[in-house]
Amino acid sequence: MLRAGTVRVLVVDDHPVVRDGVVTALGRYSDIDVVGHAASATGAETACAAERPDVVLLDLRLPDALAADVVPRLHAVSPASRVLLFTAFPEHSAVAPSLAAGAVGLLVKDASATVLGDAIREVARTGGYRGRVPDPERAPLTPREYDVLRLVATGHTNGEVGRDLSLSPNTVKTYLHNVMRKLDARNRAQVITNARARGLL
Repeated sequence: MLRAGTVRVLVVDDHPVVRDGVVTALGRYSDIDVVGHAASATGAETACAAERPDVVLLDLRLPDALAADVVPRLHAVSPASRVLLFTAFPEHSAVAPSLAAGAVGLLVKDASATVLGDAIREVARTGGYRGRVPDPERAPLTPREYDVLRLVATGHTNGEVGRDLSLSPNTVKTYLHNVMRKLDARNRAQVITNARARGLL
């Protein structure tokens, strides 16, 4: 039985060592209850719908989706749950789109157990987390370039990308050209391959 006044947490990470370590670390606190854990976006959505946690600690990159796509799915099944990003790569290009999608903050995976617990409490208490703020200048792609890359990687044509992002065809071409230049790619297939090699997809 859950204790009154505790923060209910769902831990989502595809690496068992990380996931189990977080569950163990949070287990030391009497005011935090881990009500579930998942290793994929689909599993996270199912667990979130079933448990309605106060806080979801969400890995930035999962095998079946990126956090920017997962956050809206979690909010759809549990609107009151706050999503805190959890990543070893705070300057990753996926961070800004994930925050824009509704995540309330970012916690770096090298955080101590004390910082982890305090971050969970802060999110539950205030609805946000004022921890480390990623520097967008250090990200390999801008948020909009990353949006274009994600859609291209799923097979969208330039016209479809433009419709989804409300951009003109020429603007889409410009963004895609910038992405290809930054990732040393000569065509769409190569840009996807290079992006995956760099952990961007």
